[in-house]
Amino acid sequence: MTRQADAAGLLEPQFEVAVAQTGRVLAPCARAVAVEPLDVRLPNRMRFAAVCPGAAGWKYEFVVRAAITARVAVSSVPVPAGRALAADEVVLERRDISAVADSVADLAALLGQASRRSLRAGELLRKSQFAALPLVKRGEAVRIVARRAQVEVSMAGEALEAGALDAVVRVRNAASGNVIRARVVAAGTVEPVDLPGAAQSSD
Repeated sequence: MTRQADAAGLLEPQFEVAVAQTGRVLAPCARAVAVEPLDVRLPNRMRFAAVCPGAAGWKYEFVVRAAITARVAVSSVPVPAGRALAADEVVLERRDISAVADSVADLAALLGQASRRSLRAGELLRKSQFAALPLVKRGEAVRIVARRAQVEVSMAGEALEAGALDAVVRVRNAASGNVIRARVVAAGTVEPVDLPGAAQSSD
């Protein structure tokens, strides 16, 4: 559980673990009993097996329930759907995330993101709720900025696709009519990715 919490980037995780009562009385075991994980995908319902090795041994399954709390992102005020979150609209609070696989611990990662639905004050925020707002819209006039060494050239263009930050979209050069691939770097601004010296797309 600690390794999973570290991989998920949880802040100050705390765990409470309890074995579900079964009323079962285990027979004595002449050797050390081994515990094997069977299913640990859901912290609030994990399955383990206690195994007594040897010909006269036994194997019993147990359900283990874990409660996980951590400091995660929570909305501090009501936020309408489709509007970018502001820094003063999210805070970190300790919450039970035992049944939440996509909580958010990095507040900066949410800034500029928009919720797909309205948020209530005090609502635990999930990554799946959010999407990056497009900084360039289809049919919108954009500024194409090409940089090489210390030289910067700017020209007018038209976005043929919508794109959020770092997205690669098709853009038509207003002067030449040529269509290029460009990366969105700011609202209404793109940089060519196929020109010598330009940043190359990782797509």
